[in-house]
Amino acid sequence: MTGILPSQMLRQMIGSGSIGSDQPISPGQIQPASLDLRLGTRAYRVRASFLAGRDARVSDRLPDFSMHEIDLTQGAVLEKGCVYLVPLMERLSLPKGLRAVANAKSSTGRLDLLTRTITDCGTEFDRVPDGYDGPLYAEICPRSFSVLVRPGMTLNQIRFRDGQSVLDDDALAALHQSEGLVNGDPHIDDGLGFSVDLEPRDGHLAGYRAKPHTGVIDLDRIGHYAIADFWDELRTDHGRLILDPGAFYILVSREAVTIPPRYAAEMAPYLALVGEFRVHYAGFFDPGFGHASAGGKGARGVLEVRCHEAPFALEHGQIVGRLVYEKMAEIPEQLYGREIASNYQGQGLKLAKQFA
Repeated sequence: MTGILPSQMLRQMIGSGSIGSDQPISPGQIQPASLDLRLGTRAYRVRASFLAGRDARVSDRLPDFSMHEIDLTQGAVLEKGCVYLVPLMERLSLPKGLRAVANAKSSTGRLDLLTRTITDCGTEFDRVPDGYDGPLYAEICPRSFSVLVRPGMTLNQIRFRDGQSVLDDDALAALHQSEGLVNGDPHIDDGLGFSVDLEPRDGHLAGYRAKPHTGVIDLDRIGHYAIADFWDELRTDHGRLILDPGAFYILVSREAVTIPPRYAAEMAPYLALVGEFRVHYAGFFDPGFGHASAGGKGARGVLEVRCHEAPFALEHGQIVGRLVYEKMAEIPEQLYGREIASNYQGQGLKLAKQFA
């Protein structure tokens, strides 16, 4: 059966050794369609981001880039603007035909923590080829806030794909007809379009902008930090927001979306030429997200936006991303928001879980 492997198949992979670790993998790491990856006990401050390259191991390339080694066992601060490489606790031994893709977790993206997975012999970030046998590493670059991390924390997650299961536009339109993937008329063009909401109906709060000079965020402290210490509120009366170069924004989609239990989705860029900005995605949407079978009534997508070289006027309703839907190999035994508790089921405009 082709498709994204569900939670029950992930447990089988752990049992067979296709997913391994020196430390036992906890049930809490297993999501409906992905596995959370844990930081190891040490980190390396590196002078530049890098890929191992074909026929080379990360450990062989590390001496070329490493500045110093950091012990994480008692907790350590990863400083804003620096690049770190952290060996992960998990390793893979994939059978032929099974490949994987990684992405940042939701809270990681909302903190503007650029987190990417690299592998031995890797020529792309966040992509693991079929048959890969080796360790996994996280490259971490805090962009807006310095953060305190410890071993076992999960900043990124990985999905496993058997075959090709992406829905084309015709299949996506048919699925919308049967399931109602979005409220209102869908914009389907190489995926399901996501647009930005800059005309909020519940007051005038349209989003947040990260403050440039803040304290450290301990990622273990949930609901601990005052929003005003780290974020400026954004309000607009005219459905327009001018993005400042280099600034980081948390905005929200105009559409409320659902992910049926038999499907998963991933956020992807819409067009590279829509403007001088990029939406940085914590891009996995699990089966059950916003769906009635998991207690949802549709949920809007949080958009993590960074402007580049020039100020850019972002308009209400502008398409900024697209959801690519894929079939699951099986319906997961546990759904997002039902068996798996979530901070973001039924969400609207919402910051990372560390903020009160």
